[in-house]
Amino acid sequence: MKYYADINDDEIEKVYKRIVTNIKRIRLSKNITQETIALAMGFTTATFYTNAESLKRGKHFNLEHLIKIAHYLNVDIKDLFSNNESEI
Repeated sequence: MKYYADINDDEIEKVYKRIVTNIKRIRLSKNITQETIALAMGFTTATFYTNAESLKRGKHFNLEHLIKIAHYLNVDIKDLFSNNESEI
């Protein structure tokens, strides 16, 4: 059995990168700006969204954010975790 301690920070960072890469790719394919999606999610500015999508300043999307992003982009939330572009 694997335990939480078996997961290192690099593995977690890879998942974060995969998620934001998919979000950005899908968002750009639909010609949606960061500001547009940030405002649709209820943020007053795009600052947090921009930092989270670029993994800057230690910002990450939480589960609620991912649900809202998937809904706004009209994709299944699992698509944000996909390793394969053709699955989306």
